[in-house]
Amino acid sequence: MTATLLALDTATEACSAALLHDGRTYRRAQVAPRLHAQLLLPMIEELLAEAGITLGEVDALVFGRGPGAFTGVRIATGMVQGLAFASDKPVIGISNLAALAQRAWREHGATRVCAAIDARMDEVYWGCYELQDGCMTLVGLEGVCAPEQVELPRGMTAASGAGTGWQYAGRMAVQVEQSWPQMLPDAADLIELALPLWQSGQTLDAAEAQPVYLRDRVATPKA
Repeated sequence: MTATLLALDTATEACSAALLHDGRTYRRAQVAPRLHAQLLLPMIEELLAEAGITLGEVDALVFGRGPGAFTGVRIATGMVQGLAFASDKPVIGISNLAALAQRAWREHGATRVCAAIDARMDEVYWGCYELQDGCMTLVGLEGVCAPEQVELPRGMTAASGAGTGWQYAGRMAVQVEQSWPQMLPDAADLIELALPLWQSGQTLDAAEAQPVYLRDRVATPKA
């Protein structure tokens, strides 16, 4: 089944958008902290124009649901909700940790990845993934903790590391074969992970699009 999917991600320093149409992926990306809200709509307009389609021809809207920066996660979620309500389209939320793992597979061929995003407050967002049928699949649970408290899920062996959390590699309780601490999520990888969900009918109504922070005290500094 062919699909036309539009994906947005603003959960980290990177702002990105991607469009899958007629089997081709178009993308825009820029590392620009605090400018996501200004950049996102022009990116979407450019992608639709480049593919020669309108928003009404998109089958579903995909967003990076977090974890990540509190404000950033809300920007992508709110934008997708607004577009989905306006165009009467379903939505698909994808973990930003999964997107990192997918990017590590796409760019480096890594099949087992421990994704870590700097969560500030001396913690990291953490999740481990293995490749299954071309998509990175969560093993165990995602969570947030100090670098010294991360751990591999039961049965998972040596892996690679992806994401800004790996700037704390010297403190990590898990050691990896290689890591890419500068890697940020990209909307193109959200599309790869969302495509099988779309094909199997695992979509949400716009009102059900919710961010996932993994941390309840999102705006409360540690004592």
